[in-house]
Amino acid sequence: MKLGFHLGYWGSGPIPGAQESVLEAERLGFDSVWSAEAYGSDAFTPLAWVGAATSRIKLGTNIVQMSARTPAATAMSALTMDHLSGGRFVLGLGASGPQVVEGWYGQPYPKPLARTREYVEIVRKVLAREEPVTIDGQFFQLPLKGGTGLGKPLKPTVHPLRADLPIYLAAEGPKNVALAAEICDGWLPLFFSPKSDGFYRAALEEGFARPGARRSGLDGFEVAASVPVIVHDDVEEAAGFIKPALALYIGGMGAKSVNFHHDVFARLGYADVADKVQELYLAGRKEEAVKAIPTSLVEDTSLIGPAEKIREELAAWEETVVTTLLLRGDAGSLAKAAKALS
Repeated sequence: MKLGFHLGYWGSGPIPGAQESVLEAERLGFDSVWSAEAYGSDAFTPLAWVGAATSRIKLGTNIVQMSARTPAATAMSALTMDHLSGGRFVLGLGASGPQVVEGWYGQPYPKPLARTREYVEIVRKVLAREEPVTIDGQFFQLPLKGGTGLGKPLKPTVHPLRADLPIYLAAEGPKNVALAAEICDGWLPLFFSPKSDGFYRAALEEGFARPGARRSGLDGFEVAASVPVIVHDDVEEAAGFIKPALALYIGGMGAKSVNFHHDVFARLGYADVADKVQELYLAGRKEEAVKAIPTSLVEDTSLIGPAEKIREELAAWEETVVTTLLLRGDAGSLAKAAKALS
């Protein structure tokens, strides 16, 4: 199983020590480094900045929000990043949720799976550069219909370094996971647990079995899961570092009626906990929401505790569809985690 380093997105400002952490990850032999975006920092710029200081480690977005850019603009950034990095770029895409898509980007959210399918199709056409890009889709038209009538089919001026550079899809629900298997080269799960492996394995197999799928099975398909790893003698204290973020995602990252993160934990067997956390968080009782999260939930989706415990629990992860563990932390914590996982 490979290791990756997830920078995430900025909080109120740049991530302290980001480049030092990336350099340490490359020195430790990590396979990849990833950036994110929500409604603050973008995903491409920080990745290009840290990528300029590295030579081997893969550079991925986890994730670029599709509603933030047209498919052609995303393809242009991917094409550019791949050239600048010498073929190290991985394009990770995601639909986000209606609060951000409609509230921040001003784009419609309905039918995200069908929209994703068209989006990826256009990105692949741009990167292939085989002919001028045209599509008469439900969500995208190239050239645009109803404009001046002067729109012209185009293809990128820049020749791609890799016409088939890998595209991964962030997905949490079974239909979206199946779509990742059908049209993409990898899946970016959040809050994965070995206990849910059978559920997601079935969703992936459904996608692989569809007519025209890029692959017929897991061979060559990457699953890069964001997994908190905290080496600490006190399990409860280690869990305490993770619970606030879980409360945020379960309780506040999405509307009460549409929160995909909440649904992940409900499927994992924590429906009552997820409901309680959401209720408390949306009522502004955030500290209570954090306290409502049991340590068992953290342990199901993380690797925490003494190094010996982590190594024992890693065996269960190695039996899953996950091919890469994406870690977070500063340079020192990355070194400790890598040692525990070795």
